[in-house]
Amino acid sequence: NRFKDTRMNDIWLVDFYAPWCGYCKKLEPVWADVGAELKASGSPVRVGKMDATAYSGMSSEFGVRGYPTIKLLKGELAYNYKGPRTKDDIVEFTNRVSGPAVRPLPSKQMFEHMLKRHDVLFVYVGGESPLKEKYIDVATELIVYTYFFSASEEALPESMALPEIPSVAVFKDGSYFTYDEYEDGSLSSWINKERFQGYLQIDGFTLYELGETGKKSYILHSKLHHPSPDSPVGHLTVRLKSLIQMVAKDYRQHFNRDFQFGHMDGSDYINSLIMGEVKVPSVIILNTSNEQYFLPDGPTETLEDLVSFITGVLNGSVQAYGGDGIVQRVKRIAFDARSTIMSVFRSSPVLGCFLFGLPLGVISLMCYGICTADSDPDAGDMELMKREGFTDEEEEEEDDEEQRLLGEYLNHHCLY
Repeated sequence: NRFKDTRMNDIWLVDFYAPWCGYCKKLEPVWADVGAELKASGSPVRVGKMDATAYSGMSSEFGVRGYPTIKLLKGELAYNYKGPRTKDDIVEFTNRVSGPAVRPLPSKQMFEHMLKRHDVLFVYVGGESPLKEKYIDVATELIVYTYFFSASEEALPESMALPEIPSVAVFKDGSYFTYDEYEDGSLSSWINKERFQGYLQIDGFTLYELGETGKKSYILHSKLHHPSPDSPVGHLTVRLKSLIQMVAKDYRQHFNRDFQFGHMDGSDYINSLIMGEVKVPSVIILNTSNEQYFLPDGPTETLEDLVSFITGVLNGSVQAYGGDGIVQRVKRIAFDARSTIMSVFRSSPVLGCFLFGLPLGVISLMCYGICTADSDPDAGDMELMKREGFTDEEEEEEDDEEQRLLGEYLNHHCLY
């Protein structure tokens, strides 16, 4: 109750945890380092943790649905942290979100310093305007993802000339691009799509973040982790990467609205998606909205080959594979189960035999017992009689002999 009453006066970084949660226990030393780092740097943010199972009402109020959940509480606002659970990433998130939503760039020197420091930089240029009000609102919402700045026209480097003032621009990939309300739609949607570089390395976490940008398709170049540059695979990897980077830059106007370009180390994710083995290196287009994927019909050796492939996906002339239908989901469940079993056997054959062999053995014994069980309840009695030397005929002969002896006994007593 004391926290609830006083938290509005401070900025809090809170870890909502459950005592039985393994991930929460793994976070504990990292959380201690985060608190020490912020305290040492003079940050105004207070760091704490709360047992969400003991204070379920408070957890529900903040929308906690899983553990651990990290939130930065700033006045009436509560920001979710969705990044990697490392000290540096959590501290960077805290410093970014706890500060002002829009930071000023008062000089050309500061502007150029920030350009060097950030791969992607959003800047509002101009004075007070309705566009600036929209920009501040969007920055307050999306500050969890990236930094937002504002500057006067005089603070722009001399080599940069915006088409109009006021304006919102994003600086990335060695260039800059301005927001056009008529072509790009809402400012929030445009910023959300532009917050990544044109070409980047993609992993599981990045793929999750990309799913929130509104872009549905990702052109991935899957490659070996560290191919030798002198090997044929190394040469092909370098060429494919160069082609995709060239398309991302030179064909931005055609493809940026719909596609994100990047590469992914290894092929495990792609193999799981297509439920097979993909050749590495290779080019694949994923549509995460319906789990479809597209593969080129032939080798991608030139810029024209790659552009033709992407254009074919856009106009529907390239065949789509996969999907999220019922049959495909059942196949994916079966494939994932098979992959899990095989990975267990590869990593630890003994453990695999114990986990899967023992249950199968028990089930086999149960089935054998059911199949060989007696179906006739009298069969056991018949078998016992046979073991004692009795048959139906022998039993009848014994009854007849008893009747004959009884008759002779009665006749004998009647005569005397």
